[in-house]
Amino acid sequence: MSVDLKDLTFGVPAAERDDDLFACFVSSDTYNSLETGKKTIILGNRGAGKSALFRQLGERSKSKGRLVIPLAPEDYAYELLSEAMKKEAQGSWAKHGAYGAAWKYLIFVTIMKEITRKGRRFKTGAEARIYSYLRDHHHGTDINPIGIMMSYLKRMEVLKIGSYEAGLKARELKKLYSLEELAEFIPLIDSACGAHKVIMLVDELDKGWDASEDAVAFVAGLFQAAVSINAKMKNVRVYVSLRKELYDNIPALYEDAQKVRDIIETVDWDEPTLLELIGRRISRRFPEFEGVAFADRWNALFSEVLDYRRNKSFNYIVDRTLYRPREIIQFCNDIAERARQRKSGAQLPFDYPQIAEAEYGYSEARLKDVCSEYRFQYPGLQSVLETFRGTSFNYDRDPLTEHLISIIVGDIPVAAEAYKWCGDMEPDSLIQTLWTVGFLRAQAVGGIKARRRSGSSYLGSHQISSLNLRNLPRFHVHPMFRSYLGLKESKDGHGQIRDSEA
Repeated sequence: MSVDLKDLTFGVPAAERDDDLFACFVSSDTYNSLETGKKTIILGNRGAGKSALFRQLGERSKSKGRLVIPLAPEDYAYELLSEAMKKEAQGSWAKHGAYGAAWKYLIFVTIMKEITRKGRRFKTGAEARIYSYLRDHHHGTDINPIGIMMSYLKRMEVLKIGSYEAGLKARELKKLYSLEELAEFIPLIDSACGAHKVIMLVDELDKGWDASEDAVAFVAGLFQAAVSINAKMKNVRVYVSLRKELYDNIPALYEDAQKVRDIIETVDWDEPTLLELIGRRISRRFPEFEGVAFADRWNALFSEVLDYRRNKSFNYIVDRTLYRPREIIQFCNDIAERARQRKSGAQLPFDYPQIAEAEYGYSEARLKDVCSEYRFQYPGLQSVLETFRGTSFNYDRDPLTEHLISIIVGDIPVAAEAYKWCGDMEPDSLIQTLWTVGFLRAQAVGGIKARRRSGSSYLGSHQISSLNLRNLPRFHVHPMFRSYLGLKESKDGHGQIRDSEA
């Protein structure tokens, strides 16, 4: 089978711009749990495929006659919220519950507006009250959803920080928190959605995230509202996707989640599913590969075994990812693009020289993207990672600990914003942080050896969700970051390369 290099692409990394998404979609237990409604809260790192899951769910739901209501990223405005709403300290009012009520209000009003927009006409009976309510309260207010939410929050805020008699304030606030205004319509909404069940998809909450008081309350309130609505309504399902590190670092959210872990799903990938993903994208571009095993599709484009240390090419590529679809798609696209740019031309299948040419740029982009991903949790993270530049990528615990102590005490300088969070850490805690963000991998020993892939003795946080690092003797910097940081292998006392892993 002949593949023309000029036609070779693996698609776009961003799901919202990916025209090949539906044809190349890799079904999974995660998706099946979504489609059946067993799971409604999706957690995953940036680039793990949360938006792809939601796009597929939306299209499949539409094909079954369901009403799908997406809330797009531009509907979120954390900065606007922070500017418009008073701080808790100014009025001593807790925002978590207020945002939960406002989210419920927004969701119910949005569903009512969508029902009417779809041409449903309730001329008589109790359901006609929906039209009367919208006419009286929301006529002509076809505004961004954030406006509906803010108007409800403002009603609460006026009461909470205003000089009202205590009894009146308590009664009116109770009405707002309990959504008394909508109480009679909620069962009508559920009934009206019976013929065409409603799916609401709330995605990309991290876009514009600024870690402010209102941003935290906004996300925590949505979580609370979605769980409540899904528990009480038969014909409405609210799905929420959220970056895992945000979930882990919003205390109110995490505390609520412990009660409903059965509805939470984490998006995970492994090597076989990533190979299937790339295999499907190859046959999408070159239909003659349909029916060919995924591994053979890969080997038609990449030498099965590289000249470099006789590594398998797929293992080499996937080892330079955190098992996220966006990463492997980007790396493969970078390799193809660099090959096209060569004046002498490049031939398929790609071997190590073509991969190495693209690796530095890919490595740089990924390091900066990971640092951006954790910019609120670990501001200045890149300055910490840069302290490893030009050093060895493999470490016994003691030398690694010494390096991190030098950062903690200030002997190795890092950005001031980074020192604020790492300067008070113990070395073991900083090791844990670097492992969690994906920078370090730990050597598998004892029982965890079963989790590693053949030929790889190190595990990262993307391969195993929790690991007791305190008893592990050896670490190395994840291969994804090595090219950009110029890392080398250390040698033992006899001049032999101590760690042969790529």
